[in-house]
Amino acid sequence: MSESLTIGALAKAAGMNVETVRFYQRRGLLAEPAKPLGGIRRYGLADM
Repeated sequence: MSESLTIGALAKAAGMNVETVRFYQRRGLLAEPAKPLGGIRRYGLADM
C-alpha cells in the first residue's frame, strides 16, 4: 500500500464508505488534509 491514499482508497482500506469518511470529517473526528492547487487530497496511513 502506498504512503498516500485518495479518499476512496482510504475508505476501501478501512472497510467503509466514502460518505462515512466525510461524516467523520464533518464531526471533527478525522482531519481533512490540505488540497494542493489543482490536485486531490491525500491521506496518510496514520489516518486509517
